[in-house]
Amino acid sequence: MQELKRNLVEYNQAQAGPENYVPFLLMVRDTGGKLMAGLAGKIYYQWLFIELFWVAEQIRGLGHGKKLLDRAEDEARLRGCQQVWLDTFSFQARGFYEKRGYTLFGELSDYPPGHSRYFFRKNLCAEE
Repeated sequence: MQELKRNLVEYNQAQAGPENYVPFLLMVRDTGGKLMAGLAGKIYYQWLFIELFWVAEQIRGLGHGKKLLDRAEDEARLRGCQQVWLDTFSFQARGFYEKRGYTLFGELSDYPPGHSRYFFRKNLCAEE
């Protein structure tokens, strides 16, 4: 697996230049240290990819998700990112991302069966 990955990365770098990969993690914990929200992703090729984003049910709707996403976008801009992308399922947070300026660029229907997977992007350079 490592050899496969190394070969692919070498090819990609020959075509597109260095990816400048940076792992990305933001967390919100309560006073007892319990994880209440988190956002994990990676920065490469001047894009932020949000891989995981979760807010505990008991604190949803209180602005924690918005604050985490804002922090991630701000940090991405500081690191030279111009765009961000993510995916979400139809039973998750499509409306949340649309309210935050994300644009749908793809849909995988019936994945998982009976649902859809949506792909969103946002231009970090555009005025909000």
